[in-house]
Amino acid sequence: MKKTKFSQLSASIKKLIVASEGGGAGKGAKGTVSDFVKSSKTPVASFAERTLNHCNGGATLQAALWLKEHLANGGKLVVTLAGALSSFQVGVMLAQLIRENKVHLISATGANHEESYYRYVAHSHYAYIPRYTELTPDQEAELRDAGLRRITDTFLPEDESVRIMEPHLLKMWKEAMKNKTRAFPHEYFRRLFSEGLIKPDTMANAEDCWTLAAFKKNIPIVIPGFEDSTMGNIFASYTYDGKYRPKGGVLLDQNIMKSGLDYFTFMYDWYMEESKNAPIAFLQLGGGISADFPICAVPSLKHDLGLPKVRDWAGFIEIGSSPMSYGSYSGAGGKEKITWDKLSTKSYYQIIQSDVTVAFPWIAAVLLGL
Repeated sequence: MKKTKFSQLSASIKKLIVASEGGGAGKGAKGTVSDFVKSSKTPVASFAERTLNHCNGGATLQAALWLKEHLANGGKLVVTLAGALSSFQVGVMLAQLIRENKVHLISATGANHEESYYRYVAHSHYAYIPRYTELTPDQEAELRDAGLRRITDTFLPEDESVRIMEPHLLKMWKEAMKNKTRAFPHEYFRRLFSEGLIKPDTMANAEDCWTLAAFKKNIPIVIPGFEDSTMGNIFASYTYDGKYRPKGGVLLDQNIMKSGLDYFTFMYDWYMEESKNAPIAFLQLGGGISADFPICAVPSLKHDLGLPKVRDWAGFIEIGSSPMSYGSYSGAGGKEKITWDKLSTKSYYQIIQSDVTVAFPWIAAVLLGL
């Protein structure tokens, strides 16, 4: 932009404009590419800075650089997992971020949480079908009968994953009922690691399992809506005492499983303690309950508990492809969240309209200094 044209603009719009490399449009807002560009000396991050300059590529780099600075300054990070990211091997990147102390809490759907374990025990039994859109209904039924549960382009092998783990968890649930104890869903699952009840598949890389990395680092996990998952469905079937319950089947007490309410009140304590000395940022991978659940802890602390001093989320970054329409939470932008007091006017926010499997690896690479 020529300096003469730029000088004619109002001060408010000048703040929104980022100078091109070598140009003179003026200083951009804090957190834009111009603040950090050309700072990397590592191959992948340097390539990102050279090529991710515009549109969703530019938004991805801006978000990554902001997060990098946030963490370098002692900030903390919450990551949320939607969809089937664990089946799509998000752990390759996420587990390394956890090991390097760049993630401090994870909120995952029940499906993402359990599928991290399934990849761990049954990796060699997974299959991939790149032209999945060409399958006919009859072919889908054939796959169903073979026990291959399709998730977009990936087949989850139920017999080698779900049914391998179910007996171990059922034993824990029975013990909990006998001893009148309660635990969170992820706490039962973590015993599979701590008690050595499962082993990695011969072709699996244990380092790619984000739940294992979180277990080793004792990173808190929140699973809103656990019942909306395969193992959650199975647990519900064991607690069902209606007229269609099979005779002689196992009957468990629902109360042995801590609920979403327990997870939410846990978030109260976690957020208040962790935010005392550090700002906390929010990285939302996909939309839905895994994200809306934990982000609501802040406005609830303010408005429902009436606490006078609650630190705002420092920043909010979302990667998703949902449009901002029909009241879609997944497509709601950062500005809309200000009206719900989920974010403040000072919170950094960035929406990346893209596939998480495309954008998140770039962010992870920048944070990991690759």
